[in-house]
Amino acid sequence: MSDLREEMVLHPEELTACCAEIAKYPYFGFDTEFVGEDTYHPSLCLVQVATPECLYLIDPLSAGPLDAFWQLVVDPARVVVVHAGREEVRLCRLWTGHTPGNLFDLQLAAGLVGLAYPLGYGTLVYQLLGEQMTKGETLTEWRHRPLTGAQIRYAFDDVRYLLPAWQRISTKLEQLGRSEWAREEFERLAVNAAPEEPDGERWRKLRGIGSLDRRRLAIVRALFRWREETASRTNRPIRSILRDDLIVEIARRNPARERDLQVLRGMPRRDLDSILETVAEARGLALEACPVSGGREQDPHQLTWIANVLTAVLGDVCIRRDLAPNLVASNNDVKLLVRSRRARLSVPTESLLGSGWRREHILPTLLKILDGRSRLRISDPKSETPFDYEDDPTQP
Repeated sequence: MSDLREEMVLHPEELTACCAEIAKYPYFGFDTEFVGEDTYHPSLCLVQVATPECLYLIDPLSAGPLDAFWQLVVDPARVVVVHAGREEVRLCRLWTGHTPGNLFDLQLAAGLVGLAYPLGYGTLVYQLLGEQMTKGETLTEWRHRPLTGAQIRYAFDDVRYLLPAWQRISTKLEQLGRSEWAREEFERLAVNAAPEEPDGERWRKLRGIGSLDRRRLAIVRALFRWREETASRTNRPIRSILRDDLIVEIARRNPARERDLQVLRGMPRRDLDSILETVAEARGLALEACPVSGGREQDPHQLTWIANVLTAVLGDVCIRRDLAPNLVASNNDVKLLVRSRRARLSVPTESLLGSGWRREHILPTLLKILDGRSRLRISDPKSETPFDYEDDPTQP
């Protein structure tokens, strides 16, 4: 790993040669450095690439458009190795309109072979390869040029171990018969990391909307979507457009005039006309076109107790099968399962346990406990896996 060639790619002709070299291999690793605090779309500052023979630092500020590189990323014939690659997927989608064609995320794969999830890159490298990494440039200013020697060393080291770690984890996945499970996780990452459409339901996560009626919920939804579109169009950070709490407060007041907005602290002045137009359009909707409340009755205490027991069972099962419990399901996934069973409904698709390898290999054990078809007892409180399970012969 230490004898890999290291090259800086600073000019368009060097980028052409670099992409031609990368294209020779059926796999490569990559990482990015970007700054996202001051804009809606992140500013890409550096691309690091690892091939079996060379490490490259591609400077997008001087090497020209990276179209040729992104085409390599989206090519399904080539494995692209990343670690915690959500932002790499988002950048790829931003520049090409597509997600990587054949993604392999080390962080996700680690959770499928008995390592913790989510596991930081330095910890993963140490546990897999015994190499100690230094993380001295995580908050560096990557837009400044020239890059310092410390920045360059950090950037090279950030991709130096991607391919060796990939080879180790790939071997373990094959030994455990979980390569297909991993592909399912990578596809889910690619879908979830892509920029969300403004027509989604993310506005329902805003705090304080539980007491609003349908017409005011329509205003919240409209302002949320207006903010997203404005931030994207002007490339301004969302927080500079309109804060979450102001969206809810505007909906509550249902303003009709500019002075109704000016009394609110923290209200940006530049977009007052657009905000009032958005509110007026939402106010003019027919009632049936307004969203209904997404509130739900509070879970009964016994449901919470059952979910807690089932979460403990899930942890026990995952340790026995060399899986990271945090990757398999969240507490909310387990609660969704318990709610659906209590209502005699099928497992909802919102729960990770309701589809894919989880449904086939994890869900049956949980359902046996939940349905009373398997008895649970604590056999060894000192053990990592303290539970014993015994099928009840009286139950079908």
